[in-house]
Amino acid sequence: MKTFNHLIRWTLLILPIAITIGTVVAFFLWLLTAAIHLRFQYKWLLFLLPFAGVLIHLIYQSVGKSSEKGNNLIMDEIHESGGGVPWRMAPVILVTTIITHLFGGSAGREGTAVQIGGSIAAMFGKWFNLNEQDTKMVLTAGIAAGFGAVFGTPVTGAIFAMEVLTLGRIKYDALFPVLVASIIGDLTVSAWQIHHTAYHIAVLPQTPYFLSDYLPIDLLLLSKVIAASVVFGLASYLFSITVHQVKKVFAKLFKVSWMIPLAGGVILIGLTYLIGKPDYLSLGVDAEYPGAVTIPSAFIQGGADTWSWLWKTIYTTLTLGTGFKGGEVTPLFYIGATLGNTLSALLNAPVSLFAALGFIAVFAGATNTPLACTMMGIELFGGEYTLFFAVACFTSYFFSGRSGIYSAQRTAVPKIFDERLGLIEDVQKQGFRKRLLSRYKG
Repeated sequence: MKTFNHLIRWTLLILPIAITIGTVVAFFLWLLTAAIHLRFQYKWLLFLLPFAGVLIHLIYQSVGKSSEKGNNLIMDEIHESGGGVPWRMAPVILVTTIITHLFGGSAGREGTAVQIGGSIAAMFGKWFNLNEQDTKMVLTAGIAAGFGAVFGTPVTGAIFAMEVLTLGRIKYDALFPVLVASIIGDLTVSAWQIHHTAYHIAVLPQTPYFLSDYLPIDLLLLSKVIAASVVFGLASYLFSITVHQVKKVFAKLFKVSWMIPLAGGVILIGLTYLIGKPDYLSLGVDAEYPGAVTIPSAFIQGGADTWSWLWKTIYTTLTLGTGFKGGEVTPLFYIGATLGNTLSALLNAPVSLFAALGFIAVFAGATNTPLACTMMGIELFGGEYTLFFAVACFTSYFFSGRSGIYSAQRTAVPKIFDERLGLIEDVQKQGFRKRLLSRYKG
């Protein structure tokens, strides 16, 4: 009876939160598509990108300063309650993300959806007068609802919310709320007739080899997957360190803060005219012209250039590192899919399979969420290649370095445990125990 009451209580709590998040995310996705296609139609909008960056900076300085930490603020609040998540985070990030994409900034949409989810969840938590523990739970559910709704992957959204907070530990106490929130958020987006991009892996030809009669899997193909996944992990590492370094370099170069997005916008315009095409601007899902390099095109042989993944890395780290808003995940999909396309040619491997593996594996390495990304592969591409999805995501995870794109992500278990890392972890645990004890005594 107690378990039943618990499930009913959380269902009733999460239902209005998830429906609201799903509705706002649906509105955001509709606006985002309209903004991107408007820029396709009026190409001169790109020249206003530097001024759009200054406008975003002014918006955050005037009304959004308390929410400037974005996803990291939500994660910090779940780890340890502080000043709370402000309600204005949702409208501010929605407006500034649309501005970024309308004028050509290379960013994603996951960060916006997660911040919408966290902000709305926090607002409902105050309305419901929830205690600290329940507030943390609804914040985690808000992450799940936003993520599941924006990509159409409800199971992935639930696992991502539990896995992303702490490296090496999954927040299982939030299992039921996050699953309900992610499913309801996704269903709400579907109810508003917002459709997600469909991806397809071509059927792999059966190529017999000398162990085919004894083993159910092609070991040669598996070895190619492992080799490619090491590269995917290194690409994740490159992205993570570059976006942090861009922020540091520009902060040193420009003492006047509004000059940073202005300079970032000018550089992006210059790069676009230097390489002669706009393929690496904005989201990278819809094609601006026939033959453009996009995420869907990367699943076709010849659908990406050799260095498309590197150009997208440069564009996105410059965009986000100089103050434009959005998210990292869809650009990571683009980087991974185009890198997979390139590696498939080098390794003589199936193009669509390796594009799919790069799609999820680069994301797994950058966010340190290999389990969620394995599930994303299943939800987006089907379960036939689950083994390859898991191998790619976990290999990338191990080779992506100790950091990731979320600075608020904590470490419970290091990726590779050794005596030195274990000593550091022990010191961190002792420090936590001391803080907890002092709080209890106080």
